[in-house]
Amino acid sequence: MSILGLKKKQPKTFKVKVITMDAEMEFSCEVKWKGKDLFDLVCRTVGLRETWFFGLRYTVKDTYAWLKPDKRVLDQEVPKDSPITFNFLAKFFPEKVEEELVQEITQHLFFLQVKKQILDEEIFCSPEASVLLASYAVQAKYGDYDPNFHKPGFLAQDELLPKTVVMQYQMTADMWEEKITAWYAEHRGLARDEAEMEYLKIAQDLEMYGVSYFEITQNKRDTNLLLGVDAQGLHIYSPNSKLTPNKSFPWSGIRNISYSEKEFTIKPLDKKKDVFKFYSSQLRVNKLILQLCIGNHDLFMRRRKVDSIEVQQMKAQAKEEKARKKMERQILAREKQMREEAERAKEEMERRLFQLQDEARLANEALLRSEETADLLAEKAQIAEEEAKLLAHKAAEAEQERQRLEVAAMKTKEEKRLMEQKMREAEQLAVKLVEQSERRLKEADHLKQDLTEAKDAERRAKQKLLEITKTTYPVPYSAPPAPPAPPEAADFACESPPARLDFKDSDMKRLSMEIERERLEYMEKSKHLQDQLKELKSEIESLKLEEQQQQQASLYNMHSEARGNSAYMSQMAYFEEV
Repeated sequence: MSILGLKKKQPKTFKVKVITMDAEMEFSCEVKWKGKDLFDLVCRTVGLRETWFFGLRYTVKDTYAWLKPDKRVLDQEVPKDSPITFNFLAKFFPEKVEEELVQEITQHLFFLQVKKQILDEEIFCSPEASVLLASYAVQAKYGDYDPNFHKPGFLAQDELLPKTVVMQYQMTADMWEEKITAWYAEHRGLARDEAEMEYLKIAQDLEMYGVSYFEITQNKRDTNLLLGVDAQGLHIYSPNSKLTPNKSFPWSGIRNISYSEKEFTIKPLDKKKDVFKFYSSQLRVNKLILQLCIGNHDLFMRRRKVDSIEVQQMKAQAKEEKARKKMERQILAREKQMREEAERAKEEMERRLFQLQDEARLANEALLRSEETADLLAEKAQIAEEEAKLLAHKAAEAEQERQRLEVAAMKTKEEKRLMEQKMREAEQLAVKLVEQSERRLKEADHLKQDLTEAKDAERRAKQKLLEITKTTYPVPYSAPPAPPAPPEAADFACESPPARLDFKDSDMKRLSMEIERERLEYMEKSKHLQDQLKELKSEIESLKLEEQQQQQASLYNMHSEARGNSAYMSQMAYFEEV
């Protein structure tokens, strides 16, 4: 045998591309694989155990179909592309998501699919519910709201609301984000799976949630209607209204569903009720309707039975997993809280450290300023001490000067008193001299008058004598000159005999000269006395002026000392403030 003959024959394969709500996967499948083989491979890859809700959907012509599990993949009407593309989607929906969806991965896949259907407007949602659902979607994606991290505009790249809702109101993206963020901040503490479950709990109450719509006609009158298939039963809608059904057939009230080519027959459990028939033009659509009816009815009946061992195990494991995750979240939350408290304590300690450092720096600066101020104050104190000594010395000098001025003032007063006394005496002397001068003048005038009278008497006597001589005899003898007689003697002489009145011109001249000399002496004495009086007045005036200057100087010195003391006290007050 050749080596080539020993090789195993490799099975023929084909490429498959499976698109889930959050990933894309490619597989290499054997030609003989059935739909169940591929579906199980995908479920194992995803980690999904609640497989009865899901299926592999593919597009065929103008509609879609679900891959049948008991038939080969290539024997079905799958696209002939390579790789063949399938969408891994929820085929059936639960009645109550919180009770039926056990695995977290199941919840997550349902959340992503329902969210996409709402955003694509396959499920109608009111604006208020859209904003609330968007807030849970943001909580599931970003976790707890943190204003320091989630700044305005952080939702700009996320598609959270249906376009019709956005266009319905004249609101900017920032306004919508503000509304969503207001709700988002209220969901603090919810984990991702909890936020997704809250999202699904709200979405399952929407009218179009989990409903598959098909166009049908009733009877043969070609009346266009819509058939809705969901977990509750079958519903008949008007073409323009997918929200409120005209008629409903719950699974619990249906006895049998059958179709023959294009005709469907719904037989109620109550035999008294009429059988409902409708028509569908496409055979492929009829098969799809029948698949959905059978699958939803089976799940409806299954929910009302005791859970299988597998489901019970899954629920127990899920419960334990939830309890474990809850405990982990609590531990994580406690650790997070402790970490936040530690960070806050650290921040507080850092803030306190910075504060203490600032206080220490300020204290050091204050200490340096205090030392500088102390040095400056010491220097100023030394200067002040020197100034105090200088001021004390000046004060002593001022006191000595004051005493000297007092003594000088006393001397000046005494000298002034003496000068005034001398002036009074001089004035009295002047008065006396004036009186004496006047008396002498009067005496001189009397003497002049007596002299004149004597001269007249002498002239008359000579005249008489000449007359007598001429008549009798000549005079033989001349008597010697006699001394001048006082005025009384002159008067007496006038009455004496004429021989006694023999005066010469020389005696008269001598007498006049003596009188003039005495008058001149008196005038000189009077002038000298007046000069003395002027000198005395000038001395008194100079003493008064000197006394005033001394008083002004003493006042100026005292003012300068007071101003120096005031400036010194101002400086000392300034340094005390510093």
